[in-house]
Amino acid sequence: MATFEIVMPKLGESIIEATITKWLKQEGDNVAEDDAIVEIATDKVDSEIPSPVEGVLKKVLFREGDVVPVGTVIAHLEIEGEEVDDESVVETKEIIAPVVEDTGKVEESPAGETPSGDDYKSAGRFYSPLVKSIAKQENISLQELDAIKGSGKDGRVTKRDVLKYLDDRKAGKAVETKGAVKSVEAPKVTSSAGDELIEMDRMRRLIADHMVMSKQVSPHVTMFHEVDMNAVVNWRNKVKDEFLKREGEKLTFTPLFIEAAAKALKDFPLVNSSLDGYTIIKRKNINIGMATALPDGNLIVPVIKNADQKNILGLVKDVNDLANRARNNKLNPDEIQGGTFTVTNFGQFGNLTGAPIINQPQVAILGIGTIKKKPVVVETPQGDMIGIRPVMILSLAFDHRIVDGSLGGMFLQRVAKYLENFDADRTV
Repeated sequence: MATFEIVMPKLGESIIEATITKWLKQEGDNVAEDDAIVEIATDKVDSEIPSPVEGVLKKVLFREGDVVPVGTVIAHLEIEGEEVDDESVVETKEIIAPVVEDTGKVEESPAGETPSGDDYKSAGRFYSPLVKSIAKQENISLQELDAIKGSGKDGRVTKRDVLKYLDDRKAGKAVETKGAVKSVEAPKVTSSAGDELIEMDRMRRLIADHMVMSKQVSPHVTMFHEVDMNAVVNWRNKVKDEFLKREGEKLTFTPLFIEAAAKALKDFPLVNSSLDGYTIIKRKNINIGMATALPDGNLIVPVIKNADQKNILGLVKDVNDLANRARNNKLNPDEIQGGTFTVTNFGQFGNLTGAPIINQPQVAILGIGTIKKKPVVVETPQGDMIGIRPVMILSLAFDHRIVDGSLGGMFLQRVAKYLENFDADRTV
């Protein structure tokens, strides 16, 4: 018999560790190839680790709740064959198990832009880059960090310790920020006879925390702009059937909205930014996230990378593929990371418009309302006339620390102009 080592796989460029949440197999259990062995959670996703070989789970090396660095051996499998030496250890296969958005309190920057944690270089004990990143983004002072009791090996402070500290601080203890100290206390709520108590699942808790954090971090301003969608609607109606027949893809409005947003971001690159303290990070890449509702009512935001470099066909394929795999829990971890701007479509539910919450650490989010026919004044060479036009309301929520009203207004106006001036003779 031989021993095969199961290794914590790489889950994304910026992810350096993961938490073991549940062992799906116990010591002594038979394991078939591709059987899920353990559930893990990171800052971004929940996933399962499948076994690349068939065997018996001989030894579990970590407990549920332990935080394990990427590349660490987490279990031993007993398999048929000769003993495996150290040089022949193989990492588990790429994770393709269900992935859900983990919109926790921290959004890591893309590779090369993660906060370095230099503010904590005088710390008296070791802190991982992830812990430093969380502490820096949540304005946790070194004194506070040093006071946190660590649950990791040798008393090391883990991500879970820091997030618990933040939860405790939010629950009513003094909250220290860069400019002031304030008290935050949630209202007391009681239930009555007949009320149904539903515990939030992990994903909904993370979404809730992320939304609260965003409103606390960014002073939100929302603007609205009415758009004449006549050119876009007529063009889509003209080409959608032939497009479906030729490409096997449905042509929805979403790729057209993303294209217009990407063009406007190139025109106004400051909207494609993030804020690190008093430093503005103007992003080189335009990576647009599209908020996608899941069947269970939760939300995930897959990201179209370099959206400005894709043509309509490329955007259609990306939008349809990411949306379908999102709803079937088949996204890969990297596909929900690195977004620089987000688009959310209220209109798919018949809503006229909405005021969305910024997806941190981005500085703006575009809301799409429903397209509705209404009587409008149409300017013609013969004079103004009343006509029936498909009209939509765009909304833009932006971080007033970076984006002022003039910039936000010009950006929103530019998106509208790209849609209103859409080329009706365009081919795909």
